[in-house]
Amino acid sequence: MEEIVLWLVKIIGDMGYFGIFILMAMESSLFPIPSELVVPPAGYLASQNQMNIWIVIFLSTLGSLVGALFNYALAYYLGRPWILKYGKYFLIPPEKFARVESFFLKHGEISTFTGRLIIVIRHLISLPAGLSKMDLVRFSAFTVIGSLIWVSILAYIGFIVGNNMALVEAYYKQAVVILVVAMVIVLGIYVFWHKSRAKPGNI
Repeated sequence: MEEIVLWLVKIIGDMGYFGIFILMAMESSLFPIPSELVVPPAGYLASQNQMNIWIVIFLSTLGSLVGALFNYALAYYLGRPWILKYGKYFLIPPEKFARVESFFLKHGEISTFTGRLIIVIRHLISLPAGLSKMDLVRFSAFTVIGSLIWVSILAYIGFIVGNNMALVEAYYKQAVVILVVAMVIVLGIYVFWHKSRAKPGNI
């Protein structure tokens, strides 16, 4: 793993900001390159004054949006049969997609936001959004917010820890625990708010 990180540091260093954008676009599309292996090395390069941390975060978020829009468009125009038939070639077997689709249908649009913060679901949540023809502006907004939070955390970890993979992993696990707790709270507030609006007499 450490060798992979060092290799990515070199690749990102050679390709520059464009490499970050492309890798993160791929991470959000049908070619899931783990963002955990892309953004921290870029954060490390920023700590060495070889990159700007704010540009890293901006292009990582933009790449995530572009990749998500690619998946959204595929689902929107090609539909569910295409995903079920060809998804297995892109690490999306029917059973995995069914779980993500169920997650999306249960939690509605907020799942686009929370889904960006969950491993595996992150690059798949765009598909049920496209199938349901979710409003594109709302989809993009929730995607950007979720992606911005995620890449900011990863960039910060790389900036603080550097290319020490053991420390990156330790900080990453702590961040995931905090995010899970935060998502549970957010979903709880959302469900409470949604139910309160549904009560008789509320508009």
